[in-house]
Amino acid sequence: MRRNFLILFTLILIGGSNSFASDFILKSLRVYSSLGQTEFPIIDLKDSTRNSITIEFDILSVSIPNLNIIFKFCDSQWIPYENVFLLNPGNNTEYNIWFERLPQRITGARYHYQGSFPNRNVSFPFSGKWKFFIVDSQNPKQIYGEGKFYVIYPEVKINVSINRERAQNFNAELANLNYTYSIQSSFILPDSLFPSNVKSVEVIENRKLNYPIIIDRRQFDRTRFYEWNGSNRFTFIARDLRPGNEYRQTDLRDYNRFNTKDVNAQLDGIETSNFFRKLRSDLNGASFITDFRNEYSEYLNVNFRIRPPENITQPVFLVGSFNNWQVLPQYEMFDDNGLLNLKIELKRGLYDYQYVVANYKNRSLENIDWNILEGNYWDTSNEYHIFLYYESNEKGGYDKIIGYRKIKSGELWRN
Repeated sequence: MRRNFLILFTLILIGGSNSFASDFILKSLRVYSSLGQTEFPIIDLKDSTRNSITIEFDILSVSIPNLNIIFKFCDSQWIPYENVFLLNPGNNTEYNIWFERLPQRITGARYHYQGSFPNRNVSFPFSGKWKFFIVDSQNPKQIYGEGKFYVIYPEVKINVSINRERAQNFNAELANLNYTYSIQSSFILPDSLFPSNVKSVEVIENRKLNYPIIIDRRQFDRTRFYEWNGSNRFTFIARDLRPGNEYRQTDLRDYNRFNTKDVNAQLDGIETSNFFRKLRSDLNGASFITDFRNEYSEYLNVNFRIRPPENITQPVFLVGSFNNWQVLPQYEMFDDNGLLNLKIELKRGLYDYQYVVANYKNRSLENIDWNILEGNYWDTSNEYHIFLYYESNEKGGYDKIIGYRKIKSGELWRN
């Protein structure tokens, strides 16, 4: 039996760094749109309701650290450009960020930061993927945390349809694992753009930014392909997309129910497989954290427990809004005579999560199965974010997002 331990809830934003300063710990790092903390991290500069993003996090420290936030424009693979024309000098850094003191009774952290962007110091002149880096003000190479978000200037209208299908590329023994969607994204390219520069369509399910569905013009097969009329009409198609189940949730906001430092994620017992049980609606992979001004917005040691079916022999991992839906070795469940456990530190709030199965290959994880412990239902309500990429020749060339559409699958089946 492996020994259980506590994972600090630190640097939870996508791709978060593992570098830490010696005198403080950064916690509960999140980014979301101006519509609210459960919203996808996107800035749509043609939509006045989604024209900014918010970054917030806590600091456990004796004194206030001196930190900057640097913003960098990235290619379609989230790699920051080094091209001087894309660095946005003079408008890419928030200097000496200001912290607020948390309530005195909070022991898990001491200071809180919350800021909205763009602002008078920071602008986002390019449509595409962006990353931010929380760095030491005296040493920008010292990164304490990072996150991802999208900025879009839509030039192309995308028409999206979702259809129920049965799997084309596999045949699972359990019937409902063959339930799939196909997503078709169609558009007409304006005369001002070149059809040869259309690059790909990317589909993000809920908050799984690290597991995109890519339909690339240069690499396609029977489940990822496109149709083109030789002029300006395109349709990109992704098939064999399992809808999954609604996410599990742990709601830690009630102080009367969760009134000790060490708690269980579910008060009503040990969790089991949800393969044959349809769950209620969720936050589409997001979280809702208690306001930092609340004197009970404290950190709890939360123990997740599941007893999987005996036929599950592979490692089981906890994933959720608290680790940006990344399947990571440090979130592997520990086996205690068939009962799997993992304890992590979470701030009071409501979190979506689930259990997945994967195999180790050297130091990486492969064959990730999102459905064997959670189920798969056509009427699951998911958010799909569709991005259209174009190889722009401006500023030395970059991956430009020229179209965006969000669609909710569950809304299609209600009638």
